[in-house]
Amino acid sequence: MTTKLFDLSGKIAVVTGATGVLCRAICHGLADGGATLVVIARNQDKIDTLVQELSQKGTVRGISADVLDKTALQAATKEIMDTFGRIDILINGAGGNRADATSMPGERTFFDLPQEALQWVFNLNLMGSVLASQVFGEVMSQQKSGIILNISSMASYQPMTRVVAYAAAKAAINNFTHWLAVYMAKEHHPTIRVNAIAPGFFLGEQNRYLLINQETGQLTQRGQQIIDHTPMNRFGDAEDLIGTVIWLVSDASRFVTGIVVPVDGGFMAYKGV
Repeated sequence: MTTKLFDLSGKIAVVTGATGVLCRAICHGLADGGATLVVIARNQDKIDTLVQELSQKGTVRGISADVLDKTALQAATKEIMDTFGRIDILINGAGGNRADATSMPGERTFFDLPQEALQWVFNLNLMGSVLASQVFGEVMSQQKSGIILNISSMASYQPMTRVVAYAAAKAAINNFTHWLAVYMAKEHHPTIRVNAIAPGFFLGEQNRYLLINQETGQLTQRGQQIIDHTPMNRFGDAEDLIGTVIWLVSDASRFVTGIVVPVDGGFMAYKGV
């Protein structure tokens, strides 16, 4: 019975931002759980590499699309429906930050951050999830079933210094998760669930330069502060997210909707004393 609750066999799972460090691991976890994967990202070469990896575990399809282009998402939906006939799971994994949207001592103050950079980061992290939820979520409303999982961040609870647009967008993701969970359950079908995970500090392409000195390989001051405030005393590994994701997109959490689950090594619980 317990094993069956977590079984994803026969489920069609769409993952945006699939080629990123965290979502790549999530895709492997979903494939190991039996799901059929549709991986969406912008870089075709990275998509092809990921598809090749996942094809050894089951059925997978790669689609190049920008989550900020609704027309492209609608085209992706048509391709998915023509091929598989349904969408059971959506993971809104597209997100990230940009160096020129990051305030850095001696380089860029908050007052110097370009509007375009701030808008791009905010749009990617919030609107990328909103638009994907509109397009793929509409399919779920029509089939009267489905699960949406958003990706939040520790920065959503207490805004981290340096990343103002990213933190603001992730705070908005929490609010959007709550809103969409209620909307889908009350206005479309009560079995359509919407939740989010809030990863703590994982090394990725966008934040590595803030946490690791590229010349020495040692922790930056910021990186050390994070480790000092993480009771488990390490950065997360991408694979640390898989168990929580599988729980939230499977029948194991069938009465769970509208929550944001921290996966942070205790960072949020620790106040430094």
